[in-house]
Amino acid sequence: MLSVGNKSFVLKDVQDLQQIAQLTGKDGINRTDKYALYGTDLGSMFNVGDKTYFVFGDSFGERPEGMTGGGGSLWRSNVMAYTTDNNPADGIIFDGMITDEIGLAKELIPSQKLDFAEMTTIPTHGLYANGAMYLYYMSVNHWGDPGKWDANFAGVSKSTDNGETWSVLEDLKWPGDSNFIQVSPYLIESKDKDKPSYIYFWCVPSGRFGGVKLMRVQETELEQLDRYEYFAGLDQEKPVWSSDLSQAQLVVDDTVGELSVIWNPYLGRWIMTYLKEGKGVVIREGLTPWGPWNDPIDLVPASEYPGLYAPFMNDRYLSEDGKTIYFGLSLWDPYNVFWYKASLQK
Repeated sequence: MLSVGNKSFVLKDVQDLQQIAQLTGKDGINRTDKYALYGTDLGSMFNVGDKTYFVFGDSFGERPEGMTGGGGSLWRSNVMAYTTDNNPADGIIFDGMITDEIGLAKELIPSQKLDFAEMTTIPTHGLYANGAMYLYYMSVNHWGDPGKWDANFAGVSKSTDNGETWSVLEDLKWPGDSNFIQVSPYLIESKDKDKPSYIYFWCVPSGRFGGVKLMRVQETELEQLDRYEYFAGLDQEKPVWSSDLSQAQLVVDDTVGELSVIWNPYLGRWIMTYLKEGKGVVIREGLTPWGPWNDPIDLVPASEYPGLYAPFMNDRYLSEDGKTIYFGLSLWDPYNVFWYKASLQK
């Protein structure tokens, strides 16, 4: 998968964009209001066996009619749904949510909910490795101007009981001013049993105005901060990995918000989606995890879907061998997550 024989880009265009369904809220196909989930956002996905888990950000109970953005009763910094629905064509039906003792969607990673201390804890992505579930999250200090916020740190929480309870790994944190606050991970399994499998993480700072850097770690060493390696450039076209975070170099230089990266078999390439503030959601093609990456191609224009963000993909949700991609997308009004599809053109 890492070896690309043809060095030219093949993605030419994206067509047939379609909004399929609203996934969350009282008007969504999952009627998540029964879990006291009337408004939420994000919805990154990761797979565990035949289940896919959807992880949401700041979530609220009942909200005034016509309310835009976050707000409402029963604020939880994060909640999670799960599904065995592997047919993305008509939207994704949740099997259920992780709930408290009375059946309401429960907060997984607690937060102080105190401005300029810890406003919230937002999961940026989850993954399954070594028989456990992990949520990479950011501790938000303060929400600033649109697209800008300050982070205390990026951390990781772990569950060994199918997401029912979570414990923060206190020794696994990245500085709040680093480029490793929001992540999109992908496990590349080794075909050689004598060589390790690596998890690659494409990472951006807090906010939506930084570029993408890349780190990796062996799957078995995921909980050891000093075993993470950072892409530090190329030496005769081969990647250089450094244990020094300060040596990390950009692999994508752009204003990147809420990125998502998967392998696409139709293209035989990596694809990356993200919000480009002021423009909309774009898609890029990568020849290797560290690039080169092609120029951004418009995927969802902000002019047609105002208040859009967080275009999250999952490689389980592809059709026609990856020619058609499905993805979640948040809309600030009505502050819920929607399901989309688009067709890639070579």
